[in-house]
Amino acid sequence: MSFALDGPAGKLECEAHAAAPDVARNAIAVICHPLSTDGGSMRNKVVTMIERSLRESGVDTVIFNFRGVGHSEGTFDHGQGESDDLAAVVAWARKTSPTAALWLAGFSFGSYVTLRNAVRLDAAALISIAPPAAGRGWDFGPIELPSCHWLVVMGDADEIVEPQAVYDWIDGLPEGRKPQLVRMEDTSHFFHRRLMDLRGAIKNAVKDWLPGPRTA
Repeated sequence: MSFALDGPAGKLECEAHAAAPDVARNAIAVICHPLSTDGGSMRNKVVTMIERSLRESGVDTVIFNFRGVGHSEGTFDHGQGESDDLAAVVAWARKTSPTAALWLAGFSFGSYVTLRNAVRLDAAALISIAPPAAGRGWDFGPIELPSCHWLVVMGDADEIVEPQAVYDWIDGLPEGRKPQLVRMEDTSHFFHRRLMDLRGAIKNAVKDWLPGPRTA
């Protein structure tokens, strides 16, 4: 289902997908795309693979374009306004599925936006694909870390986000706040030729997180 949502800077272009009834669980995931100024959108192939992986696992999904992307109104706001966009989509998801657990997922810049808002939005699970924890201008230091289920998937051959910097960042996190880390060998930032492996990594990680069946 495609729809336009009233966001803080104008209309937001959104798309919602329901899990098949025979596998549906009582959870809904909002998924955020990579950096708008580098051409990121909800049509990015990593985003669509995250969406597919979660929906196949039984989680309803919502993808959307941040402000200034596609048919979403507004202009790029360096993660601040994009956080407000995410909050608006989450509010819609909670109104639509009031009893469902909220999951957040993001790729690259989208993982920065979801992480920095996971506590504020009371996420029950978080999936961070290639989080730009060093360089690229995003400050992960002051972010309040979630205590929910949290998966990080990182390619060892990422040419945009320095893999070792991400591993060092995770190593430095307090015990009890460290994510489950999946390192993928010979894998670039955009998971070229490794998208099915990404699908498997996500589905394997979340299978133990899934809430009970959706009842309505």
